Amino acid sequence: MTYIFVLMRPAGILLCCIIMPIGCTDQDTSSDLHVLHYNQHNNITSLDPAYAKSQNNIWAVNHIYSTLLDLDDSLRIVPGLAHTWESSEDGRRHTFHLRSDVLFHDDPCFKDDSDRTLTAEDVKYSYERLMDTTLNAPGSWVFAGKVADERPFEVVNDTTLVIRFSRPFAPFLSLLTMQYCSIVPKEAVEYYGGDFFKQPVGSGPFQFKRWISNQGLFLTRYEDYHGWKDSTYASNLDGVRTSFIGERSLAFLELVNGQIDFFTGLESSYINTALTPTGDLRERYADRIQFVKMPYLNFEYLGMNPGAPGAHPLLAETDFRKALNYGIDRQLMLTSLRSGIGRPADAGVITRGLPAYDPKRVVGYEYDPEKASELLAQWDADLLRQPLKIFTSKDYLDLTTFIARQWEDLGLTIELEVVESAILRNRMRSGELPLFRASWIADYPDGESFLSMFYGDHPAPPNYTRFQDERFDELYDLAMATSDVDEKVELYQQMDQLLVGEAPVVFLFYDEASIFASRRVEGLSRNGLNLLQVRGVNVRDE
Repeated sequence: MTYIFVLMRPAGILLCCIIMPIGCTDQDTSSDLHVLHYNQHNNITSLDPAYAKSQNNIWAVNHIYSTLLDLDDSLRIVPGLAHTWESSEDGRRHTFHLRSDVLFHDDPCFKDDSDRTLTAEDVKYSYERLMDTTLNAPGSWVFAGKVADERPFEVVNDTTLVIRFSRPFAPFLSLLTMQYCSIVPKEAVEYYGGDFFKQPVGSGPFQFKRWISNQGLFLTRYEDYHGWKDSTYASNLDGVRTSFIGERSLAFLELVNGQIDFFTGLESSYINTALTPTGDLRERYADRIQFVKMPYLNFEYLGMNPGAPGAHPLLAETDFRKALNYGIDRQLMLTSLRSGIGRPADAGVITRGLPAYDPKRVVGYEYDPEKASELLAQWDADLLRQPLKIFTSKDYLDLTTFIARQWEDLGLTIELEVVESAILRNRMRSGELPLFRASWIADYPDGESFLSMFYGDHPAPPNYTRFQDERFDELYDLAMATSDVDEKVELYQQMDQLLVGEAPVVFLFYDEASIFASRRVEGLSRNGLNLLQVRGVNVRDE
């Protein structure tokens, strides 16, 4: 096995981890206050919902803003700013009826209007802003190519909004629950201009107080939040504090020592310290920490792009791609590297936790080295020994090394090239990489979010493999046009089985969210999107 490391770092960046206070006032840190202090291992880059692309931004935006529709912990669509809605029979016209008691946070941008009510005009403005090409927002894809060209968003009155589509799109309601679709006031965008990303004004349960780059974010309770009227969201929190400790192993120590209350995610640097080989919290931490794992809508895979420069000639062969899939012991991989956290990807790309996931209806790959060898036997040994290079980031080097060793047992020659994560994504997007480690986290709870990666008309992202199949596209179009849930699930499963047969990816595993929290925290949300909802959280006094 050959390793090639291409590690790039901007000049002048000092690699260190400094754990320090956010700089709160005495009032912020008063022992009389109930504050949830959680850690994000990546810094927040923007508090503008249009840029809520990654978890660090999504969580913060979710605390500050509200969306037209919401999700419960079972990922079912529930009322948000809209209390009721209805759709036309052809699926192209959707009417939403908004609550009349929603107020934006108090802010100087409203000048003399201290009680600024959210209206349908604000929803229209927010969605049009998201589509504005001059904004160049990562969330612009949400409505692009879907809504009607003329009058896509129509305000009927202050509490009624109509959204028109050019053609039916089955997961539409799920789209509206995304943080990209949070409602922002025009006054704040215009008042703060280029600083709006760090001066957010929303209508969510917590309002902005202070953000110190690379150190922390502090939010305070918004007493006029409309959701407090619902007993479901009873919370004693006075504030939410976010720190940015880059190494999860250090965050784990901070949690053990009572300095933070919550963080999520696994790293090899501490997994054996925290968990047993079977994925349970070690007994010595049980009095201080609660550990929860649950299905997470995240599909881990190796993508294959046979048309990329320098691609191994056999990547274009379906049987070769199948052999690569048969040649991996996924359960051993999860047990040895992740303490059993996650499940083998045994039923296509749609993950556990979604209705279309069904291993009986979509039959994936099991570990079968004999079958893999049979498939590989049809090619000359010299061709098989041509190096097959896997591109990966350093965070997944242990996983790709495991895969490489198993493929070498089949007689293949494997090289690993390690590159910085951002560079890896850029090269995936530009189509330069023939074989690469990747993951896809659902943006919304619908199987279409995973299947969209293989629709022929879609660019990269999401179609990093450049997969093209006429039958798949036909099934996709049929699924988007139906309003029948059972029919949609059936079509999704047909598409997923087709993907198993064509094997444009090496199916690895369905992830599980791993939550570590202090014993004093109660009511943490548990959902397949790993979305932190703090409006129902309570923190017990020490």
